[in-house]
Amino acid sequence: MVEVFAVASGKGGTGKTTSTVALGMALADRYDVTVVDADTGMANLLFHAGLSDAETTLHDVLADDAAVSEATYERFGMTVVPCGTSLDGFRDADPARLREVVATLAADTDVILLDSPPALDSRTAVLPIVMADRIVVVLQPTIPAISDGLKVQEYATSYGTGVAGILFNKVREDERIDDVAEKTERYFDGPTLAAIPESERAREARRAGRPLLAHASDCDAAAAYRRAASQLEIEHRDVQTVAQRARSAIIPQKA
Repeated sequence: MVEVFAVASGKGGTGKTTSTVALGMALADRYDVTVVDADTGMANLLFHAGLSDAETTLHDVLADDAAVSEATYERFGMTVVPCGTSLDGFRDADPARLREVVATLAADTDVILLDSPPALDSRTAVLPIVMADRIVVVLQPTIPAISDGLKVQEYATSYGTGVAGILFNKVREDERIDDVAEKTERYFDGPTLAAIPESERAREARRAGRPLLAHASDCDAAAAYRRAASQLEIEHRDVQTVAQRARSAIIPQKA
C-alpha cells in the first residue's frame, strides 16, 4: 500500500524543498519514504540531501540512459531520487517519463513525496500534481502566496487530486498566523498542518547541505515540521491502482 503526495506551491521561494525533505524525514520514523525531485528544471533536492556529487540522477533516467534503481540513494532514513543541475541533462530529459518512474517506485515504498515545480506555467510543471493522490500546499502568510496556492488547489482538484493540507512556512514572530490560518481554511479543502517559523537554522542547514531535521533537530522549525507530519494522515492505496494512476496521468495541453 502506498500514497503519493505532491508538495507544491504557486510561487518560488516558499521553502518547498526544505519542507519536502523535512516532512520526509519526519514521516520516515513511521513509514518507508521516497522523496523525488520532480522539479527537473530547477533542481535543489540534491543539495538539501548532501548529494551534489551524485553520479546518476533522475535526469539520466528521464533521458532513458539509466534505470530508476541507479538514481536512488539512501539518505537520512529515506530513499532520495535527485535531479541533476546541468542544462544538458535538463534538455535531454523527457519529463513524461516521470510517470513510469513514480509507478516503478510505488512498488517498494509506503509514501512518495514529489518536490514539485513552483508554478503552473508549463505542461510538464503540473505533471507531479496530476499524478499525485493528494497535494500539500506550501504557503507564506501573504495574500499573493495564498492566492497562488488557491490556484494550485483548483488545478489539482480539477484532475481528481485531493488536498492533504496546507503548510505555512517562514512565519515571522509578528505575524498573527492563527488568524490567517483560520481565514485561509475557509478556502482550502485541507487543514492547516503547521506553521513553520522563520529560522536561521534552516538557512544554516541549506548552506551545510543537510536537511533541517538532521542539522538542527531540536529547533522550533524542526519541531513544527514533525507536528505537520503527525497531522498528515496517510491514506494508503493499492499499489497497482497508484501505479496505474501515475502511468495514465494526462500531460495537460496547457496549464
